[in-house]
Amino acid sequence: MYKPYQSSLSSVFLLRSIFTLSLVTSFLSISISAKAENIKALTKSPAGKVEATTKQQRQFLLTKPMLSDLMANMVLVEAGSFTMGSDSPLARKREQPAHQVTLDSFYIGKYELTQDIFEQIMGWNYSYFTCDKCAVNNVSWFNMQLFIKRLNTATGKTFSLPTEAQWAYAAKGGNKSKGYQYSGSNDINEVAWFAGNAKNKSHPVGLKKPNELGLFDMTGNLWEFCLDDMSRKAYSLAENHNPFWGDKDNLTRKAMKVIRGGGYEFSATENLVFMRDGATNNVRMADIGFRLIMSKN
Repeated sequence: MYKPYQSSLSSVFLLRSIFTLSLVTSFLSISISAKAENIKALTKSPAGKVEATTKQQRQFLLTKPMLSDLMANMVLVEAGSFTMGSDSPLARKREQPAHQVTLDSFYIGKYELTQDIFEQIMGWNYSYFTCDKCAVNNVSWFNMQLFIKRLNTATGKTFSLPTEAQWAYAAKGGNKSKGYQYSGSNDINEVAWFAGNAKNKSHPVGLKKPNELGLFDMTGNLWEFCLDDMSRKAYSLAENHNPFWGDKDNLTRKAMKVIRGGGYEFSATENLVFMRDGATNNVRMADIGFRLIMSKN
């Protein structure tokens, strides 16, 4: 009797285990299916769409204080003519010949673009020297174009990088120019962070004296990318009214781009207001940043 009873008991236990396992499996299957349906319904619902849209747009928007500061710091550069380039013995072939250029009015940033605004729009900041009010650096020319595209979408304005001529005119003080050899002074220590005082790093914007238009750090601190392609022949061949050297219809191609203004690692001579250099549009450097212009219209 013992063995048959033991066999019967084992069978009962086995049947119960199978039944319990079946119930658990069914319950899990129903729960997973229900959860999947809930997720599917949520993503299709208006609330789900709003949440997804908000998350996607958050990094493309400026806060009201940031937008107000950005707009307040755009300085009007009135139309006028100036001498671009130099025939100084210190000028290289790339800065020659000195020639007359005429420009229409535009707005330009009082400061190099700061990291707080860049990070708010882009969602990242890989600058070597970090602080909210330090100029953004270690970004490529292509990164800048993407930033500007998103900024224009967020603000409804038309921002851009300056052409080299616009940058040079603004750096020399526009129609208020006093002919300084640096942007705003003949004493580089007054207006610039350079090899003689920068301690091998960039600094927060606006700590030095501004130039005649109220623009800061157009000499020293960081080199600034311009819209133009770098060419040693541009000064001889470009038009004299609103000149631009490059292909505006094909800005995505790899090219050497003009950088202006000098930087924190460079000597006083290398920071003279007419000096120019170049960097490829995919390079990212700790001593290169940028400044915005905005269309007057």
